[in-house]
Formats: sequence, structure tokens, C-alpha cells
Amino acid sequence: MNSPKLLPWYARKAGVSLDRAEALWRKAVREATAETGWVGTPEYWGAAEERFRTLLEQERASLCAPRVTTLLRTQNRLWSLPFHAMEDVALASVRNWQQFLRNGRRAA
Repeated sequence: MNSPKLLPWYARKAGVSLDRAEALWRKAVREATAETGWVGTPEYWGAAEERFRTLLEQERASLCAPRVTTLLRTQNRLWSLPFHAMEDVALASVRNWQQFLRNGRRAA
């Protein structure tokens, strides 16, 4: 049975290898077959998809990898603050200069 095209994306998102995700997909298909009794119906595919997501979540929870994405996003924001401030100052200076030039032409 073919695996879904989004399987590599699901695997990356859960932090598991592609081989492990394929094994989990096969297990989900077996369990969906036992649960629904039919193969190929919308209920079957829905059950297989739901079971696969559940298995991936269980696998993700069993991994000991630290979740540092929130910390990294915060650090990225902190590092980019001076650049955003510099950009705001530059834009304000340009707007001020343009306004000065417009007012100077009107006075002349």
C-alpha cells in the first residue's frame, strides 16, 4: 500500500525519521482495516489518517529531543530589534527630509 504524499512533511513536523513514519503509517493502515472492516472507503481513510496522527504524536512525545523553537524565536526577535529600530529611524529621517524639501519649495 502506498503511503500518503505528505508523509515526509508529517515526519519532519513530528521529528521522526521517514522510515519510522512509514512504519507508523503501515501500523495505522492495519488498525484502520481492523476497525472499519473495509478497505478504500472514506471512513477507512479517515480512520487511517487519524490513527497515523495519533501514533505520530505518541512517537513525538516519546522522543527526548528538547523543544527549543520558542527560545530560538525569542532570541531571533531580540537580535533583530536593533535592525528594526535602525530601519524606523532611517524611514523617519527620510520622511522628515522630504517634508522639509516640500516646505522649502513652497516658501521660495
